[in-house]
Amino acid sequence: MEMTLCFPLLLLICSLSTAQHQTESDNEMIPRGKQAESQGREATNVSDRQQTCTQDIHAVLREMSALLAEQRVEMRHLQRENEAQAAKLRELEMQKTEVDKLKQQLQAQAAELMTVNARSNATERQVEALMRDGEVKQVAFSASLLASGSGDVGPFNTHTPLVFRYVLTNIGNAYNPNTGFFTAPVRGAYHFEFYIGAHGHASHASGAVLVKNGGHTFIAYERQPSGYGSSANGATLLLEVGDVVFLRLWVNTRIFDNENHHSTFSGHLLFTM
Repeated sequence: MEMTLCFPLLLLICSLSTAQHQTESDNEMIPRGKQAESQGREATNVSDRQQTCTQDIHAVLREMSALLAEQRVEMRHLQRENEAQAAKLRELEMQKTEVDKLKQQLQAQAAELMTVNARSNATERQVEALMRDGEVKQVAFSASLLASGSGDVGPFNTHTPLVFRYVLTNIGNAYNPNTGFFTAPVRGAYHFEFYIGAHGHASHASGAVLVKNGGHTFIAYERQPSGYGSSANGATLLLEVGDVVFLRLWVNTRIFDNENHHSTFSGHLLFTM
């Protein structure tokens, strides 16, 4: 804008200078006789031109002053706009900083929530495991031979599994009254006891053996020709999950039971391992 305003002023000065040089040149070309007359007229013309130029210069200066005033007003307006935009920019930067802080807080809270969830899940699994262990540790059973009535079982010419059908206790349901098998639900130490009774006989004794996975362990055996006799035994066995324990009637022996439950088979978990 300053170059635009100065350019008319320069043109004006250049025009005045050219006009002055032209006048001087014209004066040199006029004959001496007429020079005085010409100089008088020229003086008048120069005075008029100077007055006109002065008026033009003043007009240009007034125009330039007005333009400068407008420029100052516009500059102040632009300055106020710049200050307002700078304030908005600072506010946006502050908001961005606050948003970044909130993002960091949210990320930290999300990480903490994931940690809490992981701990909660781990605790839940531990509680479930403890509950399962507590349920598994509650293993015990006790049963007698006959479900009802009285009578003898045997003799047989081979070892025969005994099924104790009258179930008094079966905590944990590890004993099956349909097969006579006890199946270990957890690895641990188990204690078993069995009682065998029978009336005396000249040819047949009473006896049963504790069996673990098909192998004989301890036996209870009694033989007498008359009266009533009984025998008992027990053992603590280390069982793995799925191991099977039951009683077998010894070959050529018999066993008696009635509503008084003389012949029984019992067991329970001592502790897990």
